Amino acid sequence: MLTTESAGEHLADLLVDGVSCAPHVLARLHSCLGGDRLAIRETVALLDPDVRKGLRSLPSPLPLAPSTRARYASLQLDPRDRELLLAVALRLRDDLDPLLDVDGRTPGEIARSRAGAHLELHAGGAAFADPSLAVWIRASTEPLTEAAVHGRLAAVFRARGDLVSEGWHRARASFRKDPVAAPELIRIARLLSEAGHSDRARELADEAAAHAHGAVRDEARLVAGVSAVAAGYGAEAVDRLGPLFPDGTQRYRMQGLSALMVARAHLDGAVPDVAPEALRPQGCDDGEDWYSWARACAFAAVLCAERGDRAALRAWLAALREACGRVGADQQLRDPVVSLAWLLVGDHDPDARFDADTGEMLRALRAAVDGDIDLGLRILATGDSGLLGESDAFIAGFEHSPLLKAYRAVLEALLLTWRGDVWAARERLQRASLACPVAMPFAGLGVVLARRLDVMVQGRVGPIAAALTSALPAAVRVERLVDRGVCAYLAGSVDEASAVIRLWRERGSRGLTFTVPGLEEVGGDGAEVRARAVEPPEVGLARRLRARIGALSGPLWRAELDAVADAARTVVSPFDRGRIESMIGIRLALREDVDAARDHFRAAMSLFDESGAQAWSDATARRLAELDGPTGAVSGGSDPLAICRAVWGPVLTARELDVAMLAARGASNRDIGDALHVSVRTVEVHLGRAFAKLDVRTRVELTVLAHRTGRSR
Repeated sequence: MLTTESAGEHLADLLVDGVSCAPHVLARLHSCLGGDRLAIRETVALLDPDVRKGLRSLPSPLPLAPSTRARYASLQLDPRDRELLLAVALRLRDDLDPLLDVDGRTPGEIARSRAGAHLELHAGGAAFADPSLAVWIRASTEPLTEAAVHGRLAAVFRARGDLVSEGWHRARASFRKDPVAAPELIRIARLLSEAGHSDRARELADEAAAHAHGAVRDEARLVAGVSAVAAGYGAEAVDRLGPLFPDGTQRYRMQGLSALMVARAHLDGAVPDVAPEALRPQGCDDGEDWYSWARACAFAAVLCAERGDRAALRAWLAALREACGRVGADQQLRDPVVSLAWLLVGDHDPDARFDADTGEMLRALRAAVDGDIDLGLRILATGDSGLLGESDAFIAGFEHSPLLKAYRAVLEALLLTWRGDVWAARERLQRASLACPVAMPFAGLGVVLARRLDVMVQGRVGPIAAALTSALPAAVRVERLVDRGVCAYLAGSVDEASAVIRLWRERGSRGLTFTVPGLEEVGGDGAEVRARAVEPPEVGLARRLRARIGALSGPLWRAELDAVADAARTVVSPFDRGRIESMIGIRLALREDVDAARDHFRAAMSLFDESGAQAWSDATARRLAELDGPTGAVSGGSDPLAICRAVWGPVLTARELDVAMLAARGASNRDIGDALHVSVRTVEVHLGRAFAKLDVRTRVELTVLAHRTGRSR
């Protein structure tokens, strides 16, 4: 089984090669190629970019990697052994008995054969000892031979009464259309899709579509497209569902519209810009078509809400109300979707029924936003266990899909982050990224969160988050600036952090509706665009407290700081509380109270350690060490202002710090300009900014503050 550590190593290798691969695609390749690191790298390089990103399914068979070809180049098999191995590679399930019927030998005879050396026969099953042999055997077999083995398997399964396997192999054996096989393949594909076996369902439905005509082909395309969306294959879903519009069978067109909306929103970063009435059922009052239309409106509304598009949200909600009114689905569909949609944009609608929290994720998110994050996590855990078995009209058919698992994992990671369990949130999201398409939910929130958690824990974006980034929607790519800013700040580069956070604020950062940890430490994190942020009360309180610390000035600064410290005691999240303590320490150090600053820095370190935010803990430890001064900095009499540089560093940019230190030593503006090769006007600007940040008004006050700070250790 692929671990997150091993996945990171694989993905780092691929990044060195200049290619990227979605983590869940890597996990599939790891399984199909037996974990062979070289074969995986070679295979990824041969895949289409959309396949690597997880927007399309892996081809079957996989392209043959050069190292796999070389490994089996000398393998000699007689026709009987070759056909047995090919049958193992082609069958839908791993049952041994059908293989015995195809081959005619006993298990013992097979085990002693040359083919048996490459198989594991156990507990009524048969599997390849090295999964990559399946790739080689199919790549080295002529199509006519493969079709013949499919035909023999079809005969065996017909005799055994397994109509699904019989229909599949019969269709694969045919070089002509076999319309008779299509309906049964579609029926089984629907069942598999609803059970969460999205890949196999898509495979069966695609095969059915290849053999069908007219309305049956439309139904097969519908099932294939919905199954593709359920697995996260956005581009493949558009390929399958697109031909249904505008002239496909209306029933299947209406049923496929929800999935098409999801796929297009993921690929384009926005819900299709089309008037709702242009897609509604035409020329009929069929209740089933109108119910499908209602679900499509519900999906479109929630997708708009995820992206903060209130204007489009209102249009789709209006269409949802009309459609639900026609089919009597107000309580089961309309009310919970309206509640969820307005919750996602951090707003409310006077007509919304907020008691209609029938969905597991809606209840979990509402509990967290209302202040009970632990309850939200318990709701998710109960839903994931399947104990409730409740139905949800909104997500019907997707309950067990990889897509819904991705939504659940991203929401759980978000709630853990809000609670301050940074390490646990990162581990949860990384594990989920190997199993499901975490880049799709909530308009790319999973990718933003994966990157931010990496920075919080290790001070940089790791290979798993970097691999996910290729799927980041354009609307939220601006969030990468925050990652850069936090990395720079934790590395001690305040000027770079300030510059990129300022650029982030100027660009608006309207891509996310959820609050994700930012960087108020260098002048705010865009509070002006977060008035409707979706967050628990405690997260909002912590953010406001950090903003208050950053704005401290004037003669009452100490009273205000004490008030902030008192309010911070109500913040339960160790990560949020740690950031507040660190900022208090920085302010106290600036105000010459170094002993108190040390206490707050030590408290911050303990809190960061508790949360698992190791990069923040390390940065605070360095700040504490700098506060104590470099070896011999003061005691040896070498530079009495060395401690001052360390204390002012987290607040001033590099240029402001250079100007302030020279001014504290008595240099004139002209002398400072000559020393730094800048104009006098530039010196005045930087000195003015330093005065404001240090809360002094004159050069004399600056010099006094510098020497007091230098002596305060």
